[in-house]
Amino acid sequence: MRVDALSPEDLRGFGEGVDARVYEKLGAHVVPGGVAFGVWAPNASRVTVVGSFNGWNRDAAPLARVGESGVWNGVVAEAKPGDLYKYRIESSAGGAGDVVLEKADPYGFLHETPPCTASIVSVSTYTWNDADWMASRAKRDALDAPMSIYEMHVGSWRRVPEDGNRSLHYRELAPLLADYVEKLGFTHVELMPIMEHPFFGSWGYQVTGYFAPSHRYGTPDDLRFLIDTLHQRGIGVILDWVPAHFPTDGHGLGVFDGTHLYEHADARQGFHQEWKSFTFNYTRNEVRSFLLSSALYWLDEFHADGLRVDGVTSMLYLDYAREPGQWIPNSEGGHEDRAAEHFLKTLNERVYQDHPDVQVIAEESTSWPRVSKPTTMGGLGFGLKWDMGWMNDTLRYMASDPVFRRHHQNALTFRSMYAYTENFVLPLSHDEVVHGKGSLLEKMAGDDWQKFASVRLLLSYMWSLPGKKLLFMGGEFAQRSEWNHDSSLDWHLMDAPAHGQVAQLVGSLNHLYRTEPALHEGDADTHGFEWLDGSNATESTLVFLRRAHEAEDAVLVALNFTPVPRHQYRVGVPEAGVWHEVLNSDAVVFGGSGQGNLGAAVSSPIPWNGRPHSILITLPPLGALFFKQER
Repeated sequence: MRVDALSPEDLRGFGEGVDARVYEKLGAHVVPGGVAFGVWAPNASRVTVVGSFNGWNRDAAPLARVGESGVWNGVVAEAKPGDLYKYRIESSAGGAGDVVLEKADPYGFLHETPPCTASIVSVSTYTWNDADWMASRAKRDALDAPMSIYEMHVGSWRRVPEDGNRSLHYRELAPLLADYVEKLGFTHVELMPIMEHPFFGSWGYQVTGYFAPSHRYGTPDDLRFLIDTLHQRGIGVILDWVPAHFPTDGHGLGVFDGTHLYEHADARQGFHQEWKSFTFNYTRNEVRSFLLSSALYWLDEFHADGLRVDGVTSMLYLDYAREPGQWIPNSEGGHEDRAAEHFLKTLNERVYQDHPDVQVIAEESTSWPRVSKPTTMGGLGFGLKWDMGWMNDTLRYMASDPVFRRHHQNALTFRSMYAYTENFVLPLSHDEVVHGKGSLLEKMAGDDWQKFASVRLLLSYMWSLPGKKLLFMGGEFAQRSEWNHDSSLDWHLMDAPAHGQVAQLVGSLNHLYRTEPALHEGDADTHGFEWLDGSNATESTLVFLRRAHEAEDAVLVALNFTPVPRHQYRVGVPEAGVWHEVLNSDAVVFGGSGQGNLGAAVSSPIPWNGRPHSILITLPPLGALFFKQER
């Protein structure tokens, strides 16, 4: 419980950079006798709270310094839940003479809907109903459990055209999203950043409210309702979180007390050239506590099942998106940001200490070693890492003419060289369907039939490989157009057979992935994958086994990356018997040509692919087959 008046001892951990729940002390908290306000502004000469409760009077509610902590604190008797407020900060420390700034609360739990910028006194009254989920999620989030993630943008998933094309609110979204995700069989939803952000077109990646859900879609308790609803339907929730940078908006964190408080003063360290935003100063203890507290807040207060940490690459490298002369080497003369590295390790240690049943996922695209290995092993401590290399190689391969794919077999097989160096998520994310890149469907080579077949093959290939899965909204029904954050998905396409059948395949892939241990238990275990034939470049095919912890429990996968069917195609199998065709991406029900194996193939004692037995199959055009041995 917080107290009305903070003491220097209350803030010792904050000043040391180790307090991961500063949100319990700073910000606006309803207490007996009013609302207690606390803000870090060490270089201010005077701080007052101005708001709707005092007519925005600059002198009505002064705050007092708390020792040498740099924090200003006080109780305002007139304030109450629902009131608007800002901090009025007077300072002469920035070298530009006396300045007066009005800032939103960095620890505010709710802010006005943009473009308005005031903070709002907010108190949660929500009662959670997800005890069963919370008790079971350690198993659901384990590395050997199925994790199939539906990435979505709250503001554009589904709009309300009869009401000005507005976005759905959290409570409106809850039952619709739960029904849809449950029907398609995804295990988790990943919400693109829902922390408050002034520019809608940033998709949430330019955050000003690190402790506040966007008011565009409702209140914090409305978001709790959304997450609770998903949990009660057996669906986990991962939140996209952005500790790499923050926008330059005047009401935000930048130059907060007249000085560069949250960011470096030197633009070579403190300004992100690509995103035109400030970057956090990870050397400052209070900034680390701020970010640690933000991460823990979403896990503590919103029952999030994981955090996807955006922009990890930009954090780790001092020269990221910078030309020579635009960055400062570290003390070793290198380009690694050791302060950011230390912060990320601390973040992961603290999250897994307090919430061992969640996952922290890194968006990291370089060869930085051991990103998803424990810090005790010299790693960064993440639970999972996006496999950006697989995504780039695969999409480039699928865009090439099948006639020439024989020359690029390595694009498919190279991943096996590093597949278990990290705990990977295979991402087909929002970044791949914007800025002129085209939708998944339009990336595919060939005519329309081949494009749809290729999307089905791409998704089947992704679901067959070791690694967790992530698919951005719209990809599940092969939307034709790029994602547009200002409009709804093209839901009418679900009524068109070819699109609806892709969605049906996704549902079947998720069902198979979840029910077949061989397809998920070895996602992060070297025993989970075994080549049968990866070298048939001439016919552009792949054949491999996926294995469960019990080695005899195996699924055989065969893929054909050309529009030419392969009849009488021989495949080695580890044991004699009947191998049942449990999924065929070319099935008529999925929009395919219906070429297959009448449900099963019987082995012969003919050695093949280094195995004592083999089966003869029809490998359909641009098709994927999954077989399981009869037991």
